[in-house]
Amino acid sequence: MNAPARISAESDGEVIRRSTREPEAFALLYDRHAPRLHRYVARRLGDGHADDLVAETFLIAFQRRGGFDPSRAEALPWLYGIAGNLIARHRRTEVRVYRAMARMGGDPSVRSHADQVDVRVTAAAALARLSARDREALLLVTWADLSYEQAAQALDVPVGTIRSRLNRARRKLRTALGDRNPLTTAAEGESR
Repeated sequence: MNAPARISAESDGEVIRRSTREPEAFALLYDRHAPRLHRYVARRLGDGHADDLVAETFLIAFQRRGGFDPSRAEALPWLYGIAGNLIARHRRTEVRVYRAMARMGGDPSVRSHADQVDVRVTAAAALARLSARDREALLLVTWADLSYEQAAQALDVPVGTIRSRLNRARRKLRTALGDRNPLTTAAEGESR
């Protein structure tokens, strides 16, 4: 990602259409979206898998670009859908990671306050217990910052399905956490 960023006012759909004639144009999509996808995949599967999975996502997208609807201005939900399918292949590994984090005392990448480790452990265990579908919807909206509509596009389901999955996942997480927020410190929680 050290290459100079290519600037273009073209929509993603226009870039994909152009890439069918000029394959090198597809690199614009990588420049635009790879960092965001990488952060999401790294949070889901860890840094060790992120580089490979993001590269594979763009390889598959390049190979399937002829099937992309160029009337869509944004390709990000499509790319998240591809990445999500690849993550699903790693689902068993993902669940094992969450369970290991729960046994070991939380996610070491976010552990900064010892008094919150127990909440993070509970959160990791609760994530592991969610269904794959509910967890995917929740993480696309919370970690990838996709809108409900974008998450629905990424998972190829209606928006109402996303709303149902999020409602169910949030309810289960709230119950598991006893209304504690794993992202705040004890001092932050007391000052509110």
